[in-house]
Amino acid sequence: MTAHDRIIPPLHQRKPVLSMQAVDKTFNGGVVALRRMSLTVNEGDFISLLGPSGCGKSTALRLIAGLMRPTVGRITWEGGRGTDDLGVVFQEPTLMPWSTVAKNVWLPFRLRGKSFATVRDRIEEVLALVGLDKFANSYPRELSGGMKMRVSIARALVTNPRLILMDEPFAALDEITRQKLNDDLLNLKARTGATVIFVTHSVFESVFLSDRILVMAARPGRVIREIAVDAPYPRGIAWRTSPDYARIARETSDTLMSTLAPGESH
Repeated sequence: MTAHDRIIPPLHQRKPVLSMQAVDKTFNGGVVALRRMSLTVNEGDFISLLGPSGCGKSTALRLIAGLMRPTVGRITWEGGRGTDDLGVVFQEPTLMPWSTVAKNVWLPFRLRGKSFATVRDRIEEVLALVGLDKFANSYPRELSGGMKMRVSIARALVTNPRLILMDEPFAALDEITRQKLNDDLLNLKARTGATVIFVTHSVFESVFLSDRILVMAARPGRVIREIAVDAPYPRGIAWRTSPDYARIARETSDTLMSTLAPGESH
């Protein structure tokens, strides 16, 4: 921990940010993506949604983001401005190739009618936070895959949102880059105090990053178990190689495998 890190209270002392209450989502044709999905997100949480393909992880994120409406149930924000107060990081960086790194990060402010000049300092601050301050005037074609994802994360952080949604942001990256960005993400969380909901297929990634893992089953999508990861932050190689990490990973993997039908894989 550094002098810049924000103190995040223990799980039982955190204030709620939002709740999903018995949410169903049924698509045209009668496909039930989610059934009675409930969860509470508190300030400072790092929650992973872990489950097999088709279990509704990304659907849950889209519902929280306000990109679609529940068929049944409610999503309630506690204070704040709801979906106007969140950042989103997708699996692909989705950068504008004709714009510089700085102008890509400016996008959320631009959509709110704020000029680049008025928010330049904040853009420079968040680029420094993700280690890209020397690349502000570069274009996406000049960046590696990991650097592009850092730009996407900076764009999500720049408005200092109450909640950040991350939909498998590192899935397409090689393992070394992925582990490095996992480390960097936890450092960013310590610096900003961000609340994160993170979708992943990876048991090991979820155990490394999260303080709460929600294991989901498919057909219909639902949370079948919450696993607490009470290891203190910051985390690093010592946590990845510890007996407790191995134990929680095994417990999480066993729970995940129990959601699969015989012969099925995630």
